[in-house]
Amino acid sequence: MRTRIKYLIAIIVTIILGLSSRKFSDLLPVLIAKHAGDMLWASMVYFGFRFCLIKERLIWAAGSSVVFSFAIEFSQMYQAEWIVALRDTVLGALVLGKGFLTVDLVRYVLGIAIAYGLDTYWLRRK
Repeated sequence: MRTRIKYLIAIIVTIILGLSSRKFSDLLPVLIAKHAGDMLWASMVYFGFRFCLIKERLIWAAGSSVVFSFAIEFSQMYQAEWIVALRDTVLGALVLGKGFLTVDLVRYVLGIAIAYGLDTYWLRRK
């Protein structure tokens, strides 16, 4: 149970950092303001997989997070009226994004790699 609590805290902190990176982007260096939100979103996905499926190996969570994140990004090329309307809501935009960007795929991999590293060297310590 303590491990799940660590992942829940990691999810909450990541969400707060991600939303803050968007809200206060004018106060951040351009590089961070431009890339942090997507990287943190993917990190949150990783921590979510770890929270839900705690018995799986770390590499499984990382791979699943990449597949999930890429699927969400590629789904942004689908522009049916119903999903565009869903993406126009705050929650829909946060979860599904707005438009496909190739650079987001790189941001996702980097965010997941950072989360994996944190998990390996910090969260999993006894």
